[in-house]
Amino acid sequence: MKTPLLLVAVLAAPVLAEPFSPLDVFDLEYATNPQISPNGKQVAYIRTAMDIKTDHSYGNLWLVNSNGGQPRPITSGPHNIASPVWSPNGKQLLYVSDQDGSNQLYLRWLDNGDTARLTNVTGYPTNLSFSPDGKWIAFTLPVAVPSNSFVTMPAKPKGAEWEADATVIDKVFYRADGAGYLNDDVRQLFIMAANGGTPHQLTHSAYSHGGAYSWDADSKSIVYSANEHEDWQYQSANSELYRVTIDGKTSQLTDRNGPDNSPKVSPNGKYIAYLGFDDQKLGYQNVSLYLMNQDGSGAKLISNKLDRSINDIAWSEDSDGLYLSYDDQGHTKLAYTTLGGKLTDITADVGGEDIGRPYASGSFSVANGKIAYTQTDTSHPADVAVVSKGSKPTRLTNLNSDLFAFKTLGKVQEFWVKSSADGLPIQGWRVLPPDFDPKKQYPLLLEIHGGPFANYGDRFAAEMQLYANASYVVVYINPRGSTSYGAEFANKIHHNYPSQDYDDLMSAVDDTIAQGYIDKDNLFVTGGSGGGVLTAWIVGTTDRFRAAVVAKPVINWASFVLTADFSPYFTEYWFDKMPWEDPMGYWQRSPLSRVGNVTTPTMLLTGEQDYRTPISETEQFYQALKLRKVDTAMVRISGSGHHITARPSNLMRKVVYVMAWFDKHKKAEK
Repeated sequence: MKTPLLLVAVLAAPVLAEPFSPLDVFDLEYATNPQISPNGKQVAYIRTAMDIKTDHSYGNLWLVNSNGGQPRPITSGPHNIASPVWSPNGKQLLYVSDQDGSNQLYLRWLDNGDTARLTNVTGYPTNLSFSPDGKWIAFTLPVAVPSNSFVTMPAKPKGAEWEADATVIDKVFYRADGAGYLNDDVRQLFIMAANGGTPHQLTHSAYSHGGAYSWDADSKSIVYSANEHEDWQYQSANSELYRVTIDGKTSQLTDRNGPDNSPKVSPNGKYIAYLGFDDQKLGYQNVSLYLMNQDGSGAKLISNKLDRSINDIAWSEDSDGLYLSYDDQGHTKLAYTTLGGKLTDITADVGGEDIGRPYASGSFSVANGKIAYTQTDTSHPADVAVVSKGSKPTRLTNLNSDLFAFKTLGKVQEFWVKSSADGLPIQGWRVLPPDFDPKKQYPLLLEIHGGPFANYGDRFAAEMQLYANASYVVVYINPRGSTSYGAEFANKIHHNYPSQDYDDLMSAVDDTIAQGYIDKDNLFVTGGSGGGVLTAWIVGTTDRFRAAVVAKPVINWASFVLTADFSPYFTEYWFDKMPWEDPMGYWQRSPLSRVGNVTTPTMLLTGEQDYRTPISETEQFYQALKLRKVDTAMVRISGSGHHITARPSNLMRKVVYVMAWFDKHKKAEK
């Protein structure tokens, strides 16, 4: 059937293109968790869309043939579907759904479409998997740990209305961003018959067992990762591998100072591959690939030639090697390694699951020599693609074709610059306005990533495109401290942050100005989390920017490490001493120490329920700027934690507030 000429004309007509605007955020879709069937012929994935009425995203389960064709839905409706898993024979799909009001396990038969609800649990089941023989399903569930109160209140008189009882907290980790104040539940490992039945609890010790695990090839036991050390709350990065049989007998397989996680048992049952590192208490440490025998003996490092962190691994069917993903110079790659450590890259376009900013993300699965993965570039969020060793990727979905056919996107240019601090090569990108004319002058917007141990890259980013469509030239870079350039590059800010990363950022701004199309009187800067730290540091160091937006920052390192959700980690890995042992060390690295220099109009923007960089940090900088009579404002995002853009309207809201602040302070054109 030929495409109607009218439709061809409409799709090809550039005059119909409109700017990509904040409201278009609600029309974005993206794919996650692509799971390829055991025979390699189909890919199940979660297709996530936004609901403009409820201000939530929701995901449904879809299926597409790995050789192409029309994708088709398995589920539909405003429900959340998660964690699709194929049965070993490829005839069924297991997944989590909240379609009946709570999150439960469902099993779908592909031949006739029948669906059965398998559980009636009270917690959210995660980490689903079938045993290799298909007889068992394993998953993790939260289990309550009894708490012993040391207080007994007098009995309340009949009919009296007293205030609710006090909350007693005695844990090191008592709240977490996105989860709020934590109860006493810990995740435990369960199994149940594959055709349903009563879940059976395998692990019972009072530690969380919510980490990754892998069935042994004989389906009689499971290898899992957990931190079961007595002082586990003070050793947040020290986990081990254990084996538990289906009748509950447990044995320990590893014992070293550092994380051992993500175990994957080889299909032939001979080996266990896993990820981890020997903990040196550095701010950044490469996650490496290890291999040991099935009984835990003979552990050895096999990725010693790769100076990058490995994100995920999967065995080849012949047990002769593993597929893996890792970040390299702003790209997330898929590769194959032999058991001897010989690495072969396959593709470098993984990602797109973080639609707001161009952070690394992405997932993949392997079957029958094929890899299904989430694919991205600067023109689209995650779609589903397949690739094999030695071949080119095939894109199977185009989830945003209906939107982008009529929207303009800014062109993204990669560039490199040498830092003025020491000549260190720094990678960056510029997003140009869609109607860019090099003869015109444009305002510049420097956008700084968080982490700080993270990376931006050649990936779709709604926020960057929105700024570019508002006629800003957007500059984003990976300054020293960023990942994907090796451990030495990342650790240049170890116990030294902020520092010369400031010079890296200014060098990128200077290089962009040198291109000749920037209005030097209209320079703006913003960043979130670690980027908020650097934005606050910048306005305390220079007055070259007309306005700044500091999002969810750390302003005072001493108060931060004593109020953030992972206090033991930050004090142990980001600083050499406790704040009371080295108060000047903490102070000298705090943006608050430079607030006396700030003259730049500076707005602050933070979620009210942010427990990673608590809003008290924002309030300190705001109060200080007010006392100094610097033009400032504080934007408190209601109901939001650190991940402000978790709700679609907040992604839109963040950009709208940032642009409004900059427009307010923009110097009029001459």
